[in-house]
Amino acid sequence: MNLLENYSLLPHNTFGMDVYARYFAEYDTVDELADFLQTDLARSHKLLPIGAGSNLLFTGDYDGIVLHSRVRFCTIVGDTPDEVLVRVGSGVVWDDFCDDMCARGFGGIENLSYIPGEIGASAVQNIGAYGVEAKDVIVCVETIETATGQAHTFDAAACDYGYRHSIFKSELQGQHIVTAVTYRLQKKPTLRLDYGNLRDTLSHIAHPTVADVRQAVIDIRRQKLPEPAELGSAGSFFKNPVVPAAQFEALRAQYPTMPHYPAGDAQVKIPAAWLIEQCGWKGKTVGGAAVYDKQPLVLVNKNHATPADVQILAQQIVDSVITKFNIKIDPEANYI
Repeated sequence: MNLLENYSLLPHNTFGMDVYARYFAEYDTVDELADFLQTDLARSHKLLPIGAGSNLLFTGDYDGIVLHSRVRFCTIVGDTPDEVLVRVGSGVVWDDFCDDMCARGFGGIENLSYIPGEIGASAVQNIGAYGVEAKDVIVCVETIETATGQAHTFDAAACDYGYRHSIFKSELQGQHIVTAVTYRLQKKPTLRLDYGNLRDTLSHIAHPTVADVRQAVIDIRRQKLPEPAELGSAGSFFKNPVVPAAQFEALRAQYPTMPHYPAGDAQVKIPAAWLIEQCGWKGKTVGGAAVYDKQPLVLVNKNHATPADVQILAQQIVDSVITKFNIKIDPEANYI
């Protein structure tokens, strides 16, 4: 266990906010984590497990213990002619896992390539992109209960997955720390190409592989999203809103080109990026924070932004979308 005091979180959040944690603890094994949770220090401070800090906006210093996993392994635990089960440690970088699986020809997560973060966060956040979500491939999630240090395993159904939602963000928030996730991947994958411009990007390839899809996703994301090392951000800052079909039809009568995707149960998903751009926000700034000029869904740290700059900008965007479309968009980034 590596325990540091008054530790700068600048290397641990992709927004580039130079805030401090009262304590920062990294653990290499599940036993180290379980033992640490039973110490007086852990019991007397609030706890914040993080991955790569790619979906966080620290609004100030954190007066508690930030926990980071270095539990890193990737093991095939089930193998049939059609699929593999792969158990992965929570500290593995998500895109390294995607790269490895696609190189082996295993399908199911290629559309999720190049999403920043780590394995543990994928199960908490239910990450998603290009018509695929982590829940589509998750078999079970292993955790340590913070109050007791006891190990638990949740099957996918028990995780209560929804759009950017899991039980670990609601009923069990703060009560469990993910230590490993098992995924089911396909040896004979069916490619998902009908979201965004993925199919067009691959139109020059007659029979694309999962590796081809991965590369296409990476190319698209690089065109739209800033590299964190060059421009701080939390990736997509807002969730895509889901509205009743009747509300969407009324909006489409007014905005015939409004993009949309079916969301089941007479619901329609509308890209938040389109709504934000229609409100004129692309490239606009508040203090040191800005709306990225290539993708309005992304807020960036353009010039030494403070947390307050980002919060004010985000709220102004939310208010303008409500005013113009009567749709509320919610942050995907977690305010800490």
